[in-house]
Amino acid sequence: MDLHLKGRFFLVTGASSGLGKAITGQLVQEGAEVLAIARNQDKLDELVAEYGSYVQTMAADVTDRKFLSLLGLKLDARIPDGVLVNAGGPPAGGFFDTDLNLWDEAYQNVLLWKVSLLKYLIPLFKSRGSGRVVMIESISVKQPVQDLILSNAFRPAVVGMAKTLASEVAKDGITINILAPGYHDTSAMQRLYQKKSLKTGHSVEHVKKLFIQETETGHLGVAADFAQMAAWLLSPASAFVTGQVISVAGNQIKGLWG
Repeated sequence: MDLHLKGRFFLVTGASSGLGKAITGQLVQEGAEVLAIARNQDKLDELVAEYGSYVQTMAADVTDRKFLSLLGLKLDARIPDGVLVNAGGPPAGGFFDTDLNLWDEAYQNVLLWKVSLLKYLIPLFKSRGSGRVVMIESISVKQPVQDLILSNAFRPAVVGMAKTLASEVAKDGITINILAPGYHDTSAMQRLYQKKSLKTGHSVEHVKKLFIQETETGHLGVAADFAQMAAWLLSPASAFVTGQVISVAGNQIKGLWG
């Protein structure tokens, strides 16, 4: 299937690992150019080594208040066709494990920087009459995840913001959709295994099996498969899909609207 992405230009944040890296690769395979944004320049250099001139890089912290001014300089008046909004989640923990400073940090790191980025990009998309926004959140927007209270609290706030904005800009040819991944075989999952292993005293391998049992497919998600869904949502083919929260979780979510 031709997604008609050849020659198009996208921003991908959190591009150097996990789902962000897989989506960067998928977009390049479809013939698109990508500005890959992440904090680790060495990992970004690996993307350039793999994909060549299709990938430009920007080593930056998207939660830093200086980020947007640096992004403007990097874009140099070029307007992207879309953006993949993605970053690591807040630290694991329950209610009594998290002090108020962690709540303040989670507000900034999960919600506020995304609001700022969209306030910057949406007027650019409006000026060209089209734009695609895909946001990677978590199944915690539909079903709370144990020991992830900060994610359970702030990621649904992102969805509320995004769905409201989707209504405001649909007439401008701009779509905004949220992907809610369950457990995928990425480095982020390795950190969850370690955290739960330390908390429970079980081996990392045993903990991994417990996570897999929460899905009904018998395995974790594959980043490359997830990337194909994201690429479609960033493509012209998804023009009539907006304001949606799409679970990619192996039926891990048990509610009727999962």
